[in-house]
Amino acid sequence: LKQVKAEIRTDKLKSAATDVATAITSSVGSLFGSGKLKELEHHIEQLHQEITKRDKATDELKIQIQQIQEQHGRQIRNLQGIHNQELEAKEKEISRLNTILEKALCWFPLLKEMLRMEKLCYVTGFTKGMVDSLLYKKEALRCSGKIYSEEYRQRFETKNVIFKIERSPIDKNKLMLTINQQPISEWFKEQWEKLQQHLRNSVQKEQKSRGFRM
Repeated sequence: LKQVKAEIRTDKLKSAATDVATAITSSVGSLFGSGKLKELEHHIEQLHQEITKRDKATDELKIQIQQIQEQHGRQIRNLQGIHNQELEAKEKEISRLNTILEKALCWFPLLKEMLRMEKLCYVTGFTKGMVDSLLYKKEALRCSGKIYSEEYRQRFETKNVIFKIERSPIDKNKLMLTINQQPISEWFKEQWEKLQQHLRNSVQKEQKSRGFRM
């Protein structure tokens, strides 16, 4: 009896396994033979084509970017070359003008002095018209107002004084700006000393008024 029961259970298991295998085979066969599978295959094919198109477009874009970069690099090199040529031409022109100026200063010693006087006049506070009158027309100017000393960094008041550019009595190749026939450098020095003395007197008076003595 036990043997018969065991054989019956074995037959049932075999039968169940056969049924499962048949069901799986039927399901797989049904799936591969269905319209859904064909539709899925069609979508997959379209996806492959789209990927291929995008890869091709990406490659073309990379080529375009590389071409643009190369063109941009060539343009920059061309512009740099033009810029270098212009700089070289300007440097040559400046060198040529400096050579001419050096020769002119050797040939005409007073030219350097005139340039120095022109700068001094502008620093002092004269206008272009006044500089032209003093330096080129060789005229004397009578005027009033404040003038600036670059040496003392101070403005000094003038009233009805005469300015003139004259040759130095010591060296005829030197020029000097005079104020009332006195070299302006000496005049500035005198005014500075007067200012310092005035400040010292003011301090002494203030200290005396407070009860202090020097």
